[in-house]
Amino acid sequence: MSEQVTVRPADGYAGDLECADAWRMLEADPQAVLVDVRTRAEWDFVGVPDLTALDGRVAFVQWQDYPSGAPNPDFVDTLRPLEGRPLVFLCRSGGRSVSAALAATAAGLGPSYNVLDGFEGHTDAAGRRGATGWRAAGLPWRQS
Repeated sequence: MSEQVTVRPADGYAGDLECADAWRMLEADPQAVLVDVRTRAEWDFVGVPDLTALDGRVAFVQWQDYPSGAPNPDFVDTLRPLEGRPLVFLCRSGGRSVSAALAATAAGLGPSYNVLDGFEGHTDAAGRRGATGWRAAGLPWRQS
């Protein structure tokens, strides 16, 4: 992998990955799973990572419900079948996926990683997303 920024809070997850590094990790380790924690609305209207080339190792598990924003009380239990596998968490811009990686780590799952910039990236000066993130990095994705 190329340069990796590692964050390890006291109770922390394994680290942060740039989008391209996340792809390389998923490509290199057939046990690794990408966990997209965005909402069903985001999957339906924005698009999803396409891991067809890697045998489709994507788990779609909402961190929060839409439109209420309520936490998913079954989040960790839904991930239990993936125990012992590296988990690479992705959201819109890298915020919810940090929380998801921390929760998975606290539950003994992982190692858990966060994808920096997420699927769409952070907003730019004009308030728009898309200049950074999974799609901007040219990684495979599809409209669901």
